[in-house]
Amino acid sequence: MHQFVILSAAHGHTRGYLTAIREREDCSPPIIWDDMEERGQRFVEEYGGEYSSDLEATMARDDVDGFIICSENTKHLPLLQAAIPVGKPVFCEKPLSTAMEEALEALALIRSHGTIVHMGYFQPFSAEMQGVIGHVNSGALGKLTHARYRNAHSAAYGRRFDSPDRIWFANPELAGGGAFMDMGTHAVHLLRTLLGPVEEVFATVSNVSRIYSDVDDNGIALLRFQNGCLATVEASWVQVGGPKGLEVTGSEGVLFEQEGQGYVTAVSRQELTPVPVGEAKPTRIDRLVAAVEGRLDADELEADLVCAVDAVATMEACYQSSEKGTWVSVARVS
Repeated sequence: MHQFVILSAAHGHTRGYLTAIREREDCSPPIIWDDMEERGQRFVEEYGGEYSSDLEATMARDDVDGFIICSENTKHLPLLQAAIPVGKPVFCEKPLSTAMEEALEALALIRSHGTIVHMGYFQPFSAEMQGVIGHVNSGALGKLTHARYRNAHSAAYGRRFDSPDRIWFANPELAGGGAFMDMGTHAVHLLRTLLGPVEEVFATVSNVSRIYSDVDDNGIALLRFQNGCLATVEASWVQVGGPKGLEVTGSEGVLFEQEGQGYVTAVSRQELTPVPVGEAKPTRIDRLVAAVEGRLDADELEADLVCAVDAVATMEACYQSSEKGTWVSVARVS
């Protein structure tokens, strides 16, 4: 039986991860460490397991197989610094950090200790998106020219962060940003996975609803990739309906999601062609279990880790661009 430690129950996805652990026959009820004892105890009462208030003692336990970091965004680095040297796989909610300096510090620790660390990104790993990635990489779309990804919902209008457990999403000191940090990082990570490193960005990030007004609730960024492709990222908490998802345009066709058909390609005056579905890869808790059991490819893990660090760099550049009103170069992973 696998024994995992939840490092903070702050994140809104914590309940989903606890449910996934509870539903697996190969996992024991987890240990929950939390710097807010009331919250940690409450989650233990609801999902079972054991509460710990002693981080150092928890890290030293021999019966632990891996760690799940679900803290507020800006508290990731201290927990990564505690977990990575232990050498056991770590699943850290996205983003890896909210600042490139911290991401590079975490990356240096990861490489020094050889610890497997993966983030809470999931879009690239679905069977559907694996098919998209394979199709794009095959060259079937020709020379790639531009792309778009919209990742949005109505969290602001739905007052989704009013609860004491989630109000930190609206606190810039804990979240590091608002909707663009929360939703945009998924879009940036997917496009980075699909199109390679980003060269520079131009972005505008703002609050349009005046709800959770200390952070942004809407943002749009233009990304210029090293391969010459341009892409638009749209992320918000103020989209109450309508289309989302990915579009990729090349000289030989356009790939997009068609309602009821999944992803398809289109060429002028020709019928839509379905994009073959690929093979899904494990994500989140499944990915952590696969890491513990040694079922993940080392090169794949390294590539995704670099994508996650690059996503931090791109997000940081987007916020800087919004402040300056200019194009900003994206820092590179050394």
